[in-house]
Amino acid sequence: MTPVSDSVDYRRVLIVLPALNEEQNIEKIIAEVKATLPGVGVLVVDDGSTDRTSLRARESGAQVARLAVNLGVGGAMRTGFRYAVRNDYDVVVQVDADGQHNPADVPDLLRKLDGADLVIGARFAGKGEYKARGPRKWAMTVFALVLSALSREKLTDVTSGFKAAGPRAVRLFAQHYPAEYLGDTLESLVMAVRADLKITQVPVAMRVRAGGTPSTSPVKSAVYLARATLALVLAIVRRGPKTNAIEAA
Repeated sequence: MTPVSDSVDYRRVLIVLPALNEEQNIEKIIAEVKATLPGVGVLVVDDGSTDRTSLRARESGAQVARLAVNLGVGGAMRTGFRYAVRNDYDVVVQVDADGQHNPADVPDLLRKLDGADLVIGARFAGKGEYKARGPRKWAMTVFALVLSALSREKLTDVTSGFKAAGPRAVRLFAQHYPAEYLGDTLESLVMAVRADLKITQVPVAMRVRAGGTPSTSPVKSAVYLARATLALVLAIVRRGPKTNAIEAA
């Protein structure tokens, strides 16, 4: 694989891969990240896997943080942000361990950090063929409108898990990253807005899952609208950290 040429110092960038039972995919994803983004740090957060995800990740040369129980993506990412702060990384990029996020898109996210604190890899921004249907589509549209109004930035995909966080966002999330349902997406964005962080997006194309079993199910999809709406309402009514809390960290 040809490395992506870019002026970014990848040694200051940490790729965090939240992983739950991804032994079929994790080696391939780590190899692709390392080949595409030479010099980046790679941390796999094993979110309570019952398979050999941790073993495969270590054998592939990644650092591994293994959680004793399944905390969800929010809990896994909070671990990643804290690891980044302790190890002096300036930027954290969340990449799924199932192969759907293309590491070749990471430089596009990093370039946008020149003028923003948090960059979303947006699936509904004119690139790729990813489609959402039914309640999920309706919910995503409403959430995008709400977050666009709050952030004063046009956002089309506020539930994307493909994100790059700059230094201010890394410090904020290391202290306060939400672990509740959809906290890693909706609530974290509301938190960033309240802390006066600049949010933007870049279009990305999602890939087909490399293998294994998706974490979602028809039952989860059926209740997505109600649960996601509740998550957004709670995120908005909660008090969040302010700018001075970030600067003092």
